[in-house]
Amino acid sequence: MMDRLTPASSGNPWKWVPSLYFAQGMPYVIVMTVAVIMFKRLGMSNTDIALYTGGLYLPWVIKPFWSPLVDLLKTKRWWIVGMQLTVGAGLGGVALTLEAPDGFRYTLAFLWLLAFSSATHDIAADGFYMFALDEKRQAYFVGIRNTFYRLAVIAGQGGLVMLAAALENRHAARMPEAEAVPQAWALAFYCAAAVFGLFFLYHYIFLPHPPQDVAPAGGRATWRGLSCEFVGTFASFFRKKGILPALSFILLYRFAESQLVKITSPFLLDGAEAGGLALSTSSVGFIYGTIGVVALTAGGILGGMVMARIGFRRSLWGMTCAMNLPNLVYLYLAFARPESVRVVAGCVALEQFGYGFGFTALTYFMMLFSAGRQQTAHYALCTGFMALGMMLPGMASGWIQELVGYRSFFVWIMIATLPSFLAARAVARRYETDCYGR
Repeated sequence: MMDRLTPASSGNPWKWVPSLYFAQGMPYVIVMTVAVIMFKRLGMSNTDIALYTGGLYLPWVIKPFWSPLVDLLKTKRWWIVGMQLTVGAGLGGVALTLEAPDGFRYTLAFLWLLAFSSATHDIAADGFYMFALDEKRQAYFVGIRNTFYRLAVIAGQGGLVMLAAALENRHAARMPEAEAVPQAWALAFYCAAAVFGLFFLYHYIFLPHPPQDVAPAGGRATWRGLSCEFVGTFASFFRKKGILPALSFILLYRFAESQLVKITSPFLLDGAEAGGLALSTSSVGFIYGTIGVVALTAGGILGGMVMARIGFRRSLWGMTCAMNLPNLVYLYLAFARPESVRVVAGCVALEQFGYGFGFTALTYFMMLFSAGRQQTAHYALCTGFMALGMMLPGMASGWIQELVGYRSFFVWIMIATLPSFLAARAVARRYETDCYGR
């Protein structure tokens, strides 16, 4: 039924690329980052936060195992709108159970539902993007899609957190903090669920119908066919030229960031006695939701423009530096401990700009490497390995931080940037054989 509606537009990419990747980013940031802040406000330790939220990367790691289902059952468009509806239901489930007795168990279960739904949405959306756009437009819009994906991250990490903080302050005036915090976050998640209901309706109406987006055999598939497709997908992926340097690049390009991202919010929220900056929840949300938006937008759009103009090979080293070197700002913040929120916001802006610019290299490389007959499934494999590279270091990051403290942890983060440069070097050398395209 979802595919029978004729779209009101001809499929202008500006009408659906920004909204699609904003919708793709929202559940991811809620599961990976907003949950970190929420659990921190609920009194969990950094070790437990990193362990439980880091484990939620698993659906993105194993999503290649069910990506053939997305290819063979229904259309990419059907999966997109279906998963957006499921995400909205999952967000509502978090809101309903957050205040319940033994609520952590049920909240975590709904976060797992969000994670699996979001990972499935990623498979469909990325395949839809490659079906609906030619190669030139894919290169042009890669910066746009990354920017709006990251804007969703800021909307969650900034806007949703600021909303929860405002509700916390409102409730704290009339009830104990132990009651005010879960009530505030439950209301914030109800709002997020409503937003996803709107995304579902918008994309149900306006998402185009690319001719290539059809389900084989009318959407019917046998287990034998699925098994053959699954085995063939993996075999063809690992037979690609330059597979080893490509995998090292995908796994290690974000090695430092995978650990940093789990600790930045606790660092900004923790008190001075713990080595943190003692910022309020609303201040953290404001920093990521204002200055961070401008810096991210500039970095993402500039990254896409540079990639489209000079290509992957010539932009690789600059983007690798932009991805990793701005992590120095957290080392500065840990040692200097500035009291000015403006200084902290400026440091976060620098890191956000570098991330927006540098992440373009990894995204476009995965597109280049996935090109071919099974590009949707191969791209899902690439993003699965990328998620594995984020999950394992991220799960250990809280334990490392509590073992050595914030200052030594950020020193370690700078050391942890070295694998990214080594992996980029391996890809650059292999690229000289032209095995990754042009």
